[in-house]
Amino acid sequence: MVIVTGAAAGMGKAIALKYAEAGAKVIANDLREEPLQALVNEAGSLAGSITPVAGDTSDEVVISKMIDEAKKLKRLDVLVCNAGIMDNFAPVEDVSDEMWQRVMNVNLNAPFRQIRAAMPLLETNKEGGSIIIVTSVGGLRGGPAGVTYVASKHGATGLMKAVAYASADKNVRCNAIAPGAVTTDIGKSMAAMYGKDIHEAGSAKSMKGIHLNPRSGSPEEIANIALFLGSSASSLINGTTITADAGWSTY
Repeated sequence: MVIVTGAAAGMGKAIALKYAEAGAKVIANDLREEPLQALVNEAGSLAGSITPVAGDTSDEVVISKMIDEAKKLKRLDVLVCNAGIMDNFAPVEDVSDEMWQRVMNVNLNAPFRQIRAAMPLLETNKEGGSIIIVTSVGGLRGGPAGVTYVASKHGATGLMKAVAYASADKNVRCNAIAPGAVTTDIGKSMAAMYGKDIHEAGSAKSMKGIHLNPRSGSPEEIANIALFLGSSASSLINGTTITADAGWSTY
């Protein structure tokens, strides 16, 4: 049994389909119900299955619904905390409390709450449990976004490491994937979310290093890493971030 958040599009969708293709029963969460149902239909011919749970990924009630679905099979193998949002590229002096709280709630509070709720079930898995947090190269270094996003992803990296150490003797691993540029609809979602509120100067400064990026990745490439981290093939990997940016961050 696998839980994937932010599963209606982009990397989350690719991850959910990859696990279903491998035969897993997947609980897919996203804010929107329609694209989740489309995901269920798309996975209809695959070896596994997808059960949709729509709602705010940080909402305790929604999280409980996901855990309750896993409890029906009395096991949880993998939790993929993928849901995340960008900020509007604002530097610290222009960040509102609303922006800070909104981004932190999705990018940091939500994974914390999901892991807290899932841990008792993961710990009972005799074959071991795996937690995967999708962070960002922005969680390894600064620059690729505004201060709020970068701080949230650094926090998620710290959360991953703390959980990994604390749960290692309980046969539960926790790792992160830090994508660089990935070809998704993130631009459209940012436009819908922020519109004209994108901080132009902050965006321009953040994009200064984009020309150094060797190439953008695909959601499927990130899904391949997620499948590996959830499998026994990665049994010795714990507390680690796998950077997936085609070497962008090596410069």
